[in-house]
Amino acid sequence: LSLLPLPLPPLNASFSLFFNQYHKQVRMASAAGTTAATTGGDEKWMVFGRTGWLGGKLIKMLEAEGKAVVGAKSRLENRSDVAAELDEVKPTHVLNAAGLTGRPNVDWCEDHKEEVLRVNVIGTMSLLDLCNQRKIHVTNYATGCIYSYDEEHPMGGKTFTEEDEPNFTGSFYSYTKGLVEKLQKTYDNVLVLRVRMPISDDLSPRNFITKICKYRRVVNIPNSMTILTEMLPYSILMARKQLTGVYNFTNPGAISHNEILELYKKYIDPKFWYENFTEEEQNKILKAGRSNNELDTTKIQAAVPEVELVHIQKAIVGVFERMAANLKAAGTLPPPPFKMGNSPEEFDKLAAEAKASK
Repeated sequence: LSLLPLPLPPLNASFSLFFNQYHKQVRMASAAGTTAATTGGDEKWMVFGRTGWLGGKLIKMLEAEGKAVVGAKSRLENRSDVAAELDEVKPTHVLNAAGLTGRPNVDWCEDHKEEVLRVNVIGTMSLLDLCNQRKIHVTNYATGCIYSYDEEHPMGGKTFTEEDEPNFTGSFYSYTKGLVEKLQKTYDNVLVLRVRMPISDDLSPRNFITKICKYRRVVNIPNSMTILTEMLPYSILMARKQLTGVYNFTNPGAISHNEILELYKKYIDPKFWYENFTEEEQNKILKAGRSNNELDTTKIQAAVPEVELVHIQKAIVGVFERMAANLKAAGTLPPPPFKMGNSPEEFDKLAAEAKASK
C-alpha cells in the first residue's frame, strides 16, 4: 500500500557509467602488468544467476568488453544438468551469483528452509565441486552478513577480518552462508567474495538504497557496503588473476542508514522523509535478525594494489551524483515517492483509511 512503481533510468546511461569504470580499472591493472597473462582471447566465462541482479550485470559487463560469456541455464540444485552444461560450454572462468535471498527480504528464508538448503548449500557446494573436478576457477559471490558487532568488534572499533570466526546466525540465510564458507575452503580453485548491502546507481528493487527508502523507520547503524559500480569490475580482475580464498568484498569504511538517506534527500528527493527506531524495536517486527558489521578490507586491497578501492563515504557521493544524472536524463527526477504521504502523520492516516476500506 505504501509503494508506487518507480521508472528506472535508461539502461544504456546507467550501464555506460558502469562500463567506463570497469575499463578504467582494466587499463590501470594492465598498465601495471598484472593482467597480461590472463586477459587473452581464450577466455570463456560462464555466469550462474543469469536472470538475477548481479548475474545480469556481470554478463552485460563481459559482453560489452567483447568476451565470450554464457549465462548458465542449469540450476544449482540439479547437479547432472550443471555438470552437462559445464562440459558443453567448457568455461575458463565460472562466476556464481546464483542463490536464494528471499522476497521481499531474508525473512522469506525462515519459512522455506528446505529450498534454501537445496540451493544455497547443496547446490553451491555441488557447483564448486564440479568446477574443482574440471580444474575451472570459480568466483563465488557470497555474503559478509555472517558477523555482528560484539565486545571485541564494537562500532567504530576493530573490524572483522577474513580469519575471524562468523558470530552471526540470527537468520537462516546467514546461517547457511556461514556453513558454505567453511566448507568451500576445502577447494583450491575457489575465490569467495563477501558482498554486503549492495548498492547500484539506479533504483533497482535489489539496491540497498531502494530497499531502505521504502521503510517508514530504519535503524541508524554504520555498516560495510558494496558499491557495485566499483566492486564488480574489481571482481573480474581478481578472477583473471586466479586469486583464491576468502575476501571481504566491500568498499573501505562504513556508512549508516541515516547518512545514505540524507544524501538521497540532498541529491534525489528533498521531500523524502523517514524515522528511526532501535535495533531492539526492529527485531520485534522481523522473523529473522539482521547482521550489522564493519569488515576489514586490508586483504583485498593488498591483492590488487594497482587499483584503488574508494572509501565508502566518498564512493557513495558518486553513486548519488550518477543516480541523479540518470534520473534527470530519464525525466524522472525526483522519482515518484516510495511511501504514502509527505509525513509520518499523513502516512498513518492514509494507511488507516486503506485498511478501513478493505
